[in-house]
Amino acid sequence: MLIGTCDGFFNCPEVLACVLLKLLPDYKNASILRSRDHSVLGACNIVVGVGREYNPSKHRYDPNANEFQESMSTVINKPGYDWTEKLSSAGLIYCHFGHDILKSIIPDVTEDKVIDEIFKIIYEMLIKEIDAVDRDLQTWQSNTSLSGRVSRLNFPLDIQEKVNPGKFIKVIALVREEFLKTVQDVKNVWLSERRTMRYAMENRLFEVDTSGEIIEFTPRLWYKEFLFCLEKEMNVSPSIKYIIWQEATDIYYIKCVPEASKSSEYRMLLPEAWGGLFNNALVEACGIEGARSVSPNRSEGVHKTKKGAMFMARKALYIGKTKRKPNTKDR
Repeated sequence: MLIGTCDGFFNCPEVLACVLLKLLPDYKNASILRSRDHSVLGACNIVVGVGREYNPSKHRYDPNANEFQESMSTVINKPGYDWTEKLSSAGLIYCHFGHDILKSIIPDVTEDKVIDEIFKIIYEMLIKEIDAVDRDLQTWQSNTSLSGRVSRLNFPLDIQEKVNPGKFIKVIALVREEFLKTVQDVKNVWLSERRTMRYAMENRLFEVDTSGEIIEFTPRLWYKEFLFCLEKEMNVSPSIKYIIWQEATDIYYIKCVPEASKSSEYRMLLPEAWGGLFNNALVEACGIEGARSVSPNRSEGVHKTKKGAMFMARKALYIGKTKRKPNTKDR
Protein backbone atom coordinates (compact mmCIF):
# COMPACT_ATOMS: atom_id res chain seq x y z
CA MET A 1 0.00 0.00 0.00
CA LEU A 2 1.20 3.51 -0.83
CA ILE A 3 0.21 6.84 0.75
CA GLY A 4 1.05 9.79 -1.49
CA THR A 5 1.78 13.30 -0.24
CA CYS A 6 3.74 16.36 -1.37
CA ASP A 7 7.53 16.52 -1.28
CA GLY A 8 9.85 19.38 -0.32
CA PHE A 9 9.00 21.66 2.60
CA PHE A 10 6.60 19.75 4.89
CA ASN A 11 3.67 21.24 6.82
CA CYS A 12 1.76 19.94 9.83
CA PRO A 13 -1.56 19.19 8.01
CA GLU A 14 0.05 16.81 5.49
CA VAL A 15 2.22 15.17 8.15
CA LEU A 16 -0.72 14.62 10.50
CA ALA A 17 -2.85 13.32 7.62
CA CYS A 18 -0.21 10.65 6.93
CA VAL A 19 0.05 9.82 10.63
CA LEU A 20 -3.73 9.41 10.88
CA LEU A 21 -3.89 7.11 7.89
CA LYS A 22 -1.12 4.88 9.25
CA LEU A 23 -3.17 4.40 12.44
CA LEU A 24 -5.80 2.58 10.37
CA PRO A 25 -5.36 -1.20 9.96
CA ASP A 26 -5.56 -0.90 6.16
CA TYR A 27 -2.65 1.54 6.00
CA LYS A 28 -0.65 0.47 9.05
CA ASN A 29 2.19 -0.96 6.94
CA ALA A 30 1.82 1.45 4.02
CA SER A 31 4.82 3.36 2.70
CA ILE A 32 4.65 7.13 2.33
CA LEU A 33 5.64 8.38 -1.11
CA ARG A 34 6.46 12.11 -1.35
CA SER A 35 6.10 13.60 -4.81
CA ARG A 36 4.31 16.23 -6.88
CA ASP A 37 4.52 14.20 -10.07
CA HIS A 38 1.01 13.15 -11.11
CA SER A 39 2.27 10.03 -12.86
CA VAL A 40 4.00 8.93 -9.63
CA LEU A 41 1.03 9.80 -7.43
CA GLY A 42 -1.23 7.84 -9.74
CA ALA A 43 0.27 4.60 -8.40
CA CYS A 44 -0.68 5.48 -4.80
CA ASN A 45 -3.66 3.88 -3.06
CA ILE A 46 -4.50 7.19 -1.34
CA VAL A 47 -3.17 10.74 -1.82
CA VAL A 48 -3.32 13.64 0.68
CA GLY A 49 -2.40 17.30 0.34
CA VAL A 50 -1.26 17.17 -3.27
CA GLY A 51 -2.70 16.51 -6.73
CA ARG A 52 -5.34 19.26 -6.79
CA GLU A 53 -8.14 16.69 -6.53
CA TYR A 54 -10.75 15.99 -3.89
CA ASN A 55 -12.58 12.77 -4.68
CA PRO A 56 -13.23 10.42 -1.75
CA SER A 57 -14.40 7.63 -4.07
CA LYS A 58 -10.89 7.62 -5.60
CA HIS A 59 -9.18 8.29 -2.23
CA ARG A 60 -7.87 11.67 -3.32
CA TYR A 61 -7.88 14.24 -0.53
CA ASP A 62 -6.29 17.56 -1.50
CA PRO A 63 -7.91 20.69 0.04
CA ASN A 64 -6.07 22.74 -2.59
CA ALA A 65 -8.42 21.41 -5.27
CA ASN A 66 -10.31 24.05 -7.21
CA GLU A 67 -13.47 25.28 -5.46
CA PHE A 68 -12.74 23.16 -2.35
CA GLN A 69 -14.77 24.58 0.56
CA GLU A 70 -15.36 21.49 2.70
CA SER A 71 -15.87 21.71 6.47
CA MET A 72 -16.80 19.14 9.08
CA SER A 73 -20.46 20.07 8.62
CA THR A 74 -20.35 19.21 4.90
CA VAL A 75 -18.16 16.11 5.13
CA ILE A 76 -19.93 14.40 8.05
CA ASN A 77 -23.31 16.10 7.50
CA LYS A 78 -24.92 14.94 10.76
CA PRO A 79 -26.50 16.82 13.68
CA GLY A 80 -23.88 17.79 16.24
CA TYR A 81 -21.10 18.20 13.67
CA ASP A 82 -21.77 21.83 12.94
CA TRP A 83 -18.26 23.25 12.51
CA THR A 84 -18.03 25.33 9.35
CA GLU A 85 -14.29 26.14 9.26
CA LYS A 86 -12.56 25.11 6.04
CA LEU A 87 -10.53 21.90 6.44
CA SER A 88 -6.85 21.30 5.82
CA SER A 89 -5.45 17.89 4.84
CA ALA A 90 -5.42 16.93 8.52
CA GLY A 91 -9.03 17.97 9.13
CA LEU A 92 -10.16 16.32 5.91
CA ILE A 93 -8.63 12.94 6.76
CA TYR A 94 -9.83 13.25 10.35
CA CYS A 95 -13.42 13.89 9.24
CA HIS A 96 -13.42 10.98 6.79
CA PHE A 97 -11.57 8.43 8.94
CA GLY A 98 -11.39 9.82 12.49
CA HIS A 99 -14.07 7.63 14.06
CA ASP A 100 -12.46 4.45 12.68
CA ILE A 101 -9.02 5.65 13.79
CA LEU A 102 -10.24 6.18 17.36
CA LYS A 103 -11.92 2.76 17.44
CA SER A 104 -8.63 1.25 16.31
CA ILE A 105 -6.33 2.92 18.87
CA ILE A 106 -8.69 2.84 21.90
CA PRO A 107 -10.50 -0.50 21.39
CA ASP A 108 -11.61 -0.56 25.05
CA VAL A 109 -14.03 2.29 24.25
CA THR A 110 -16.91 0.41 22.66
CA GLU A 111 -19.83 2.86 22.79
CA ASP A 112 -20.32 4.90 19.62
CA LYS A 113 -21.58 7.91 21.59
CA VAL A 114 -18.35 7.97 23.62
CA ILE A 115 -16.28 7.74 20.43
CA ASP A 116 -18.33 10.67 19.12
CA GLU A 117 -17.54 12.72 22.23
CA ILE A 118 -13.82 11.97 22.02
CA PHE A 119 -13.84 12.75 18.29
CA LYS A 120 -15.34 16.20 18.89
CA ILE A 121 -13.03 17.09 21.78
CA ILE A 122 -9.92 16.15 19.77
CA TYR A 123 -11.14 18.20 16.85
CA GLU A 124 -11.64 21.23 19.11
CA MET A 125 -8.35 20.97 20.99
CA LEU A 126 -5.98 19.86 18.20
CA ILE A 127 -7.26 19.45 14.64
CA LYS A 128 -9.17 22.74 14.43
CA GLU A 129 -6.07 24.76 15.32
CA ILE A 130 -3.95 22.96 12.71
CA ASP A 131 -6.63 23.68 10.11
CA ALA A 132 -6.67 27.33 11.19
CA VAL A 133 -2.90 27.71 10.88
CA ASP A 134 -3.10 26.29 7.38
CA ARG A 135 -5.76 28.83 6.40
CA ASP A 136 -4.28 31.95 8.02
CA LEU A 137 -0.76 31.91 9.46
CA GLN A 138 -1.06 35.42 10.85
CA THR A 139 -4.04 34.53 13.05
CA TRP A 140 -2.62 31.44 14.75
CA GLN A 141 1.15 31.75 14.21
CA SER A 142 3.16 30.21 17.06
CA ASN A 143 6.61 28.70 17.23
CA THR A 144 5.67 26.38 20.10
CA SER A 145 2.41 24.92 18.77
CA LEU A 146 2.51 21.58 16.98
CA SER A 147 2.37 23.39 13.63
CA GLY A 148 5.27 25.61 14.70
CA ARG A 149 7.40 22.69 15.86
CA VAL A 150 6.77 20.81 12.62
CA SER A 151 7.69 23.87 10.58
CA ARG A 152 10.96 24.35 12.50
CA LEU A 153 12.07 20.82 11.66
CA ASN A 154 12.41 21.93 8.03
CA PHE A 155 15.46 23.99 9.05
CA PRO A 156 18.29 24.33 8.39
CA LEU A 157 17.32 23.94 4.76
CA ASP A 158 19.43 21.43 2.90
CA ILE A 159 19.30 21.05 -0.85
CA GLN A 160 19.83 17.32 -0.39
CA GLU A 161 16.89 17.04 2.01
CA LYS A 162 14.51 16.46 -0.88
CA VAL A 163 16.01 12.99 -1.31
CA ASN A 164 16.92 12.43 2.34
CA PRO A 165 13.96 11.06 4.33
CA GLY A 166 15.60 11.60 7.73
CA LYS A 167 13.77 14.78 8.72
CA PHE A 168 10.42 13.51 7.47
CA ILE A 169 10.76 10.33 9.53
CA LYS A 170 11.55 12.49 12.56
CA VAL A 171 8.54 14.76 12.04
CA ILE A 172 6.20 11.79 11.53
CA ALA A 173 7.34 10.41 14.91
CA LEU A 174 6.80 13.80 16.59
CA VAL A 175 3.28 14.26 15.26
CA ARG A 176 2.30 10.64 15.92
CA GLU A 177 3.37 10.91 19.56
CA GLU A 178 1.46 14.19 19.98
CA PHE A 179 -1.74 12.79 18.49
CA LEU A 180 -1.66 9.54 20.49
CA LYS A 181 -0.98 11.43 23.73
CA THR A 182 -3.88 13.76 22.98
CA VAL A 183 -6.21 10.80 22.48
CA GLN A 184 -5.15 9.25 25.79
CA ASP A 185 -5.50 12.58 27.62
CA VAL A 186 -9.00 13.02 26.24
CA LYS A 187 -10.01 9.48 27.05
CA ASN A 188 -8.57 9.39 30.58
CA VAL A 189 -8.99 12.99 31.79
CA TRP A 190 -10.85 15.37 29.52
CA LEU A 191 -13.87 13.16 28.92
CA SER A 192 -14.49 12.82 32.64
CA GLU A 193 -14.10 16.57 33.20
CA ARG A 194 -16.40 17.38 30.30
CA ARG A 195 -19.08 15.13 31.77
CA THR A 196 -18.70 16.89 35.12
CA MET A 197 -19.16 20.24 33.39
CA ARG A 198 -22.22 18.91 31.54
CA TYR A 199 -23.76 17.78 34.84
CA ALA A 200 -23.11 21.23 36.35
CA MET A 201 -24.78 22.91 33.39
CA GLU A 202 -27.75 20.54 33.35
CA ASN A 203 -28.41 21.11 37.07
CA ARG A 204 -27.62 24.83 37.32
CA LEU A 205 -31.31 25.85 37.49
CA PHE A 206 -32.10 23.46 40.33
CA GLU A 207 -28.92 23.47 42.43
CA VAL A 208 -27.40 26.92 41.91
CA ASP A 209 -29.61 29.76 40.65
CA THR A 210 -32.91 30.01 38.79
CA SER A 211 -31.44 32.49 36.31
CA GLY A 212 -29.48 29.65 34.74
CA GLU A 213 -26.52 32.02 34.34
CA ILE A 214 -24.45 30.79 37.28
CA ILE A 215 -22.91 27.33 37.63
CA GLU A 216 -20.90 25.60 40.34
CA PHE A 217 -17.88 23.79 38.95
CA THR A 218 -14.19 23.40 39.77
CA PRO A 219 -12.52 24.66 36.58
CA ARG A 220 -9.39 23.16 35.07
CA LEU A 221 -7.10 24.79 32.53
CA TRP A 222 -9.40 23.66 29.73
CA TYR A 223 -12.80 24.48 31.26
CA LYS A 224 -13.52 27.27 28.77
CA GLU A 225 -13.36 24.91 25.80
CA PHE A 226 -15.85 22.59 27.51
CA LEU A 227 -18.18 25.40 28.48
CA PHE A 228 -18.41 27.00 25.04
CA CYS A 229 -18.82 23.65 23.24
CA LEU A 230 -21.50 22.48 25.66
CA GLU A 231 -23.38 25.78 25.56
CA LYS A 232 -23.65 25.36 21.80
CA GLU A 233 -24.46 21.66 21.97
CA MET A 234 -27.10 22.13 24.71
CA ASN A 235 -28.54 25.36 23.26
CA VAL A 236 -27.93 27.19 26.54
CA SER A 237 -29.65 30.58 26.64
CA PRO A 238 -29.02 32.97 28.28
CA SER A 239 -25.31 32.20 28.41
CA ILE A 240 -23.37 31.35 31.57
CA LYS A 241 -21.97 34.50 33.22
CA TYR A 242 -20.31 33.26 36.43
CA ILE A 243 -18.67 30.07 37.72
CA ILE A 244 -18.42 29.38 41.46
CA TRP A 245 -15.94 26.93 42.91
CA GLN A 246 -14.25 26.06 46.19
CA GLU A 247 -10.49 26.60 46.36
CA ALA A 248 -10.02 25.83 50.10
CA THR A 249 -12.03 25.48 53.30
CA ASP A 250 -12.94 29.17 53.47
CA ILE A 251 -12.16 30.33 49.94
CA TYR A 252 -14.91 30.32 47.30
CA TYR A 253 -14.25 31.96 43.94
CA ILE A 254 -16.64 33.73 41.60
CA LYS A 255 -15.11 33.63 38.11
CA CYS A 256 -16.47 35.69 35.22
CA VAL A 257 -16.86 33.79 31.94
CA PRO A 258 -15.01 35.32 28.97
CA GLU A 259 -16.67 36.15 25.65
CA ALA A 260 -14.71 33.36 23.94
CA SER A 261 -12.02 30.81 24.80
CA LYS A 262 -9.08 33.09 23.96
CA SER A 263 -10.80 36.40 24.71
CA SER A 264 -9.77 38.96 27.34
CA GLU A 265 -13.29 40.41 27.28
CA TYR A 266 -15.94 39.07 29.67
CA ARG A 267 -19.66 38.49 29.30
CA MET A 268 -20.42 40.31 32.56
CA LEU A 269 -17.79 41.65 34.93
CA LEU A 270 -18.37 42.03 38.65
CA PRO A 271 -19.72 45.52 39.55
CA GLU A 272 -17.43 48.47 39.01
CA ALA A 273 -17.84 49.63 42.62
CA TRP A 274 -16.31 46.34 43.85
CA GLY A 275 -13.17 46.39 41.74
CA GLY A 276 -9.86 46.09 43.61
CA LEU A 277 -11.45 46.07 47.07
CA PHE A 278 -10.63 43.75 50.01
CA ASN A 279 -12.31 42.63 53.23
CA ASN A 280 -14.12 45.45 55.10
CA ALA A 281 -13.96 47.87 52.17
CA LEU A 282 -15.52 45.24 49.91
CA VAL A 283 -18.16 44.28 52.50
CA GLU A 284 -19.16 47.94 52.74
CA ALA A 285 -19.33 48.27 48.94
CA CYS A 286 -21.29 45.09 48.20
CA GLY A 287 -23.24 44.72 51.43
CA ILE A 288 -22.38 41.02 51.80
CA GLU A 289 -20.64 39.87 54.99
CA GLY A 290 -17.64 37.59 54.47
CA ALA A 291 -16.70 39.03 51.07
CA ARG A 292 -12.90 38.87 50.83
CA SER A 293 -11.73 40.38 47.55
CA VAL A 294 -12.46 41.35 43.96
CA SER A 295 -9.63 41.61 41.43
CA PRO A 296 -8.83 45.07 39.98
CA ASN A 297 -10.10 44.00 36.54
CA ARG A 298 -13.30 42.64 38.19
CA SER A 299 -13.04 39.22 36.53
CA GLU A 300 -12.73 37.32 39.83
CA GLY A 301 -14.09 37.57 43.36
CA VAL A 302 -13.62 35.64 46.61
CA HIS A 303 -15.93 34.94 49.55
CA LYS A 304 -15.49 32.90 52.74
CA THR A 305 -18.52 30.69 52.12
CA LYS A 306 -20.33 29.06 49.22
CA LYS A 307 -23.57 30.77 50.20
CA GLY A 308 -21.82 34.14 50.25
CA ALA A 309 -20.23 33.53 46.86
CA MET A 310 -23.69 32.72 45.50
CA PHE A 311 -25.01 36.00 46.92
CA MET A 312 -22.15 37.93 45.32
CA ALA A 313 -22.77 36.32 41.92
CA ARG A 314 -26.54 36.91 42.09
CA LYS A 315 -26.10 40.53 43.13
CA ALA A 316 -23.50 41.09 40.40
CA LEU A 317 -25.88 39.56 37.85
CA TYR A 318 -28.71 41.82 38.99
CA ILE A 319 -26.54 44.96 38.88
CA GLY A 320 -25.07 44.00 35.52
CA LYS A 321 -28.49 43.46 33.95
CA THR A 322 -29.91 46.64 35.49
CA LYS A 323 -27.11 48.75 34.04
CA ARG A 324 -27.39 47.33 30.53
CA LYS A 325 -28.96 49.46 27.82
CA PRO A 326 -32.71 48.78 27.45
CA ASN A 327 -32.41 47.33 23.95
CA THR A 328 -29.36 45.16 24.66
CA LYS A 329 -30.12 41.47 24.08
CA ASP A 330 -28.68 38.93 26.49
CA ARG A 331 -26.03 36.64 25.05
